[in-house]
Amino acid sequence: MANEPKPYGRHSLNRIIEDAIKDNWERMALSDFGGGLSYKFSETAEYVEKLHILYRAAGLKPGDKIAICGKNSASWAVVFISCLTFGAVAVPILHEFKPESVHNLVNHSDAKILFTDPSIWDKLDEKELPALVATLFISEREMPLCRSKAASKAFADLNEEFGKLYPEEFGPGDVSYYRDSPEELALINYTSGSTGTPKGVMLPFRSLWSNIRYSIDDLVFLKPGDGIVCMLPLGHLYGMIFEMLHPFVKGCHCRFLTKAPSPAVLLKAFADVRPKLIITVPLVIEKIIKAKVFPQLRKPAMRVLLALPIVKGKVLAKVRAKLIDVFGGSLQEVIIGGAPLNAEVEQFLYKIKFPITVGYGMTECGPLITYAPPEESRPHTVGRIVDRMQARIDSPDPEHIPGNIYVKGDNVMQGYYKNEKATHEAFPAGDGWMNTGDMGTITPDGMISIKGRSKTMILGPSGQNIYPEEIEQIINNMPYVSESLVVNDGGKLVALIHPDFEASEKAGLDRKALEDILDKDLKNVNRQLESFNRISSLKVMDSEFEKTPKRSIKRFLYQP
Repeated sequence: MANEPKPYGRHSLNRIIEDAIKDNWERMALSDFGGGLSYKFSETAEYVEKLHILYRAAGLKPGDKIAICGKNSASWAVVFISCLTFGAVAVPILHEFKPESVHNLVNHSDAKILFTDPSIWDKLDEKELPALVATLFISEREMPLCRSKAASKAFADLNEEFGKLYPEEFGPGDVSYYRDSPEELALINYTSGSTGTPKGVMLPFRSLWSNIRYSIDDLVFLKPGDGIVCMLPLGHLYGMIFEMLHPFVKGCHCRFLTKAPSPAVLLKAFADVRPKLIITVPLVIEKIIKAKVFPQLRKPAMRVLLALPIVKGKVLAKVRAKLIDVFGGSLQEVIIGGAPLNAEVEQFLYKIKFPITVGYGMTECGPLITYAPPEESRPHTVGRIVDRMQARIDSPDPEHIPGNIYVKGDNVMQGYYKNEKATHEAFPAGDGWMNTGDMGTITPDGMISIKGRSKTMILGPSGQNIYPEEIEQIINNMPYVSESLVVNDGGKLVALIHPDFEASEKAGLDRKALEDILDKDLKNVNRQLESFNRISSLKVMDSEFEKTPKRSIKRFLYQP
């Protein structure tokens, strides 16, 4: 059920970053896909050093806070790396947050410098940010706010100051970064929160190091020079650590999507980059499978072929090969995280032996908790507990009866910044075991399954535990359903359904016909459920559900 924690190790996180830069000096490191800024590892090191000069001029010391609020870009990654390697505490803030939220989080975090985009800064009020020493634009190299003469002069003379420090050519031997220790604070990440107000997760260097160390030890097929498509929000731990920092320390070339990751944008990026590894959320994969694969499989000729046992295997092998080509042709693994995968899509991918695995993590663990390679992955599971972590399930029968999942180990946060109440709730016994808030089961060989959030669990009329996420997975497999949400309305379960209007229009269905089909299909769903799990009624939602940047539905907005 648990792995014994392993020691922190002689290498600090910053030592790993430093070595990666030195070892890959002339390779490409970070690029905006489709045009924009690009950095070799050498150019990343030079930019980082110039930012360090600026930080010192602004009076910053290790442990001071630097906020980053902007859209994904190669420059965002450089700024983040500059924070870690200076010993400053990075404070990533999701750029989707409203201006008043950005004000609150910058102030709450005690940030002294804010990196942001011009479009975001235009909506902010500098009077609401009294503690800031300076604001800098992430990609434009401008400083729209500076309250320090020394920092202003250093910024104006940055190239000159850099030249004074390095009169000869700046080379790998000049790269030397702050040596972090395990319990030093590395970053504060404010959760997007699908169930309430954001909280500042305090992650020490040991958490980031442990996650990166695991990726180095267990995702061994990525090599220096390999390309990777970065599509997840860098303000969120999943994208920041596993889609950006992890390939960076392996000498890979990170290509950042600066547009919304629509299927068309993604498929072009996959074709150009030919990634071996794709790290994403279910919605991205589901859209591609439903748009590119399922329509072909439902054609009459294909249905006939799939019904013939002799040719079915060959057909599925060809489908798998074509799908690998869709993802660029070099794919070795797809890691899904953030939410459960649609059951129909998951079943199909396992059937064709597609190299997919579903992991489990959370911001509070920086983010990794469980993982299994594709060859060990199983449907409806999220892998085994990772190195330097332990897990237990608070249940009289953890294999069959879901219980709260508790974790302990190097990945786990220190607590919530300036929020002792929330910290105590997360660590109720004060012994290092953190309540994840998720309910799950575990097999004798350590494979964990997530049943749902304890906060979203609905208590049935006779005390039964109802997990709305499990019902939603079944509903989402209904024809003409894009997404759904199951809520408790006065003791009755109601399904909120956002239909696939595009598919229904192609089928020639008007609103009444669509609702009749949904109602009929929901009755079939109810036949698959226990009596206490059944849906009493449905409500059609004309718009998509509002979501967090990691594409989780903000459930609290839809509770009656």
